[in-house]
Amino acid sequence: MRIRILGAAGEVTGSCYLLETAQAKVLIDFGMFQGARSDDGRNRDLGIIVPEELDAVIVTHAHQDHTGRLPLLRGLRAQLHATPATVELSRIMLEDSARIQESEADRENRWREREGKPQVEPLYRREDVDAISTRWNPLKLGVEREVAPGVRLRFQEAGHILGSASVVLDVTEQGGMPKRIVFSGDIGQNGMPFIRDPDLCAPDADLVLCESTYGDRDHRPSSETFEELAEILRQAAWARHKVLVPAFAVGRAQLMIHAVMELAREGRSPQMPVYLDSPLAAKATKLYTSFCDLLDDELQTSCRVGDLARDLAIAKPVLSGAESRELNQLWEPMVVIAGSGMCNGGRIVHHLRHNLWRHGVQVVLPGFMAHGTLGRALVEVSRGQRSHVRVMGQDVLVRAKINTIGGLSAHAGQSGLLNWIGGGCGGGSKPMLVLTHGEIEPRHELALAVKARFGVDAHEPMYGDTIEL
Repeated sequence: MRIRILGAAGEVTGSCYLLETAQAKVLIDFGMFQGARSDDGRNRDLGIIVPEELDAVIVTHAHQDHTGRLPLLRGLRAQLHATPATVELSRIMLEDSARIQESEADRENRWREREGKPQVEPLYRREDVDAISTRWNPLKLGVEREVAPGVRLRFQEAGHILGSASVVLDVTEQGGMPKRIVFSGDIGQNGMPFIRDPDLCAPDADLVLCESTYGDRDHRPSSETFEELAEILRQAAWARHKVLVPAFAVGRAQLMIHAVMELAREGRSPQMPVYLDSPLAAKATKLYTSFCDLLDDELQTSCRVGDLARDLAIAKPVLSGAESRELNQLWEPMVVIAGSGMCNGGRIVHHLRHNLWRHGVQVVLPGFMAHGTLGRALVEVSRGQRSHVRVMGQDVLVRAKINTIGGLSAHAGQSGLLNWIGGGCGGGSKPMLVLTHGEIEPRHELALAVKARFGVDAHEPMYGDTIEL
């Protein structure tokens, strides 16, 4: 049997693996590449993936870099296996993605028609999302299911976002001994509010594929991060300016609402309006109260008695584009949480265009920003590596304060990843370890740390590489 690495190798987007045995072909994730101009071509290229030949598709969680190309699997006859929460979140996120693809293609085709240039097609349309919507087959955490000939699947908690899971596959080929393959998915931090802590890597694995997004460093303690956020809110209130927070619609948006609410409740920051400028995030937020059992112990009771729904409702949803534009005409302290999380699209781009040049505005970057995104350019501003960024075709001098607060990341730092890997590599067990979903340097730093801790030489594959087992 073999695993083909078809994304997120030496980078953090486009997660995709193809498991091939003598009896079956199983796809694990089919995420969108994000950040570079060339990514549209990469996203359209299915390469060696033939949808009709797949026996199963497994999805670790609902983020676009893990699900964003699923509608391209035209002709798929296999089922899509994911946790119930991931199924529900993926439905609304892929529908939203298709709407955006269509809208952007229509907008580009208008100027192409004026210039006599060929028309472009969206990456996919809403009918493509509808076509795969019947293929979803929910599977709860901890429950086993045969998903393809000789392939048994079990999900375990990954602690990243609502419904996120690591994948445990027990694979048996004819006449052979069973092999256990573990895909980490995205691993969350221990002790974070909202989502339960991740389970450790399943023991007795023969092959472990682990993410390495923050493989080169640990995050600041969450207590320090919350105090930093409180100070940012206090400064914005004093200056009577906005706090802009780019956030993924699932996970980060809800965590930021919760954090702002808790700080105000404790008297550590002033009360100010919170706007959730993302219809998708507003839909996703409502789903959180449908899956109380996936939340951490502290929030489960709050969720069941309705307190969590009330608390999350402090963020006013901004549903229309007109309402979003009106926020840029308001000159008062407020928190605006908007997508996309890496600032490579969505309403946050318009807010940045109108506010980056203003003294007193606070921008909070709570997570990882991939190369080629506006978010990464803003990180470089915070490091003094540049003073201008390009927003919607214009160079903008950044006078706003750019704050990077990694302590609220939904990804584990190096220590958390080593702790997770220890579940499979500790106690004398020495599975083959493959590091993916990380840029080159962080991934290599994690490989060095793994060697020092466990005596295991980790593989660092690139796109198209094959792992034989």
